[in-house]
Amino acid sequence: MASKCLIETRNAPPFYKNGYLLACSETGQTALVDPGDEVEELLQAAEARGWSIQSILLTHAHIDHITGVGAAKQRYPVPIYLHRADLFLYEALPEQGEKFGVPVAEAPRVDFFFNDGDTVRWGNLEAEVIHTPGHTPGGVCLKIGNLLIAGDTLFAGSIGRTDLPGGNYAALMDSIKERLLVLPDETRVFSGHGPPTTIGEEKRSNPFMR
Repeated sequence: MASKCLIETRNAPPFYKNGYLLACSETGQTALVDPGDEVEELLQAAEARGWSIQSILLTHAHIDHITGVGAAKQRYPVPIYLHRADLFLYEALPEQGEKFGVPVAEAPRVDFFFNDGDTVRWGNLEAEVIHTPGHTPGGVCLKIGNLLIAGDTLFAGSIGRTDLPGGNYAALMDSIKERLLVLPDETRVFSGHGPPTTIGEEKRSNPFMR
């Protein structure tokens, strides 16, 4: 029997952004994705299940997706992955915090930079990196079998904002239509905000796809 990807998600105020644990069902090895203010809940969930965190994967570097990276890295000295095009946002985490009135320390150094088409492995799972610029220049989605961790590229019934620094509406729509909507309709989509969906459902009902 092939390994399954076991998924746990949590969110917390003030941003209510979804952070994820992606665990290999056979080995318990786990990727921590986009740890934000819910990071402690995610770490406790992993520890309660006996899952071993192997990496910290970042879909992009807006404040709500990275405020928990420092705490996670301190507890688990595992590699941090990010697309290089978002490094300017990542390194400006304290300045991002100032804009929202949230004091945040500098984020720890990125260990590896994603490139489009890269694969990242943990346990018996493998994620394919799909570069989807538009919400941010370095936004990526992670495809694990028929699962897609979409960050803030695509939501149930909506798309990511493009009015923040580095946003580009035309680039985002190209990313979604050319890189995501070509995936099988049954692909399950787990986004940075809101409930899960599928590629097929977004083709049928997402108003931005018309």
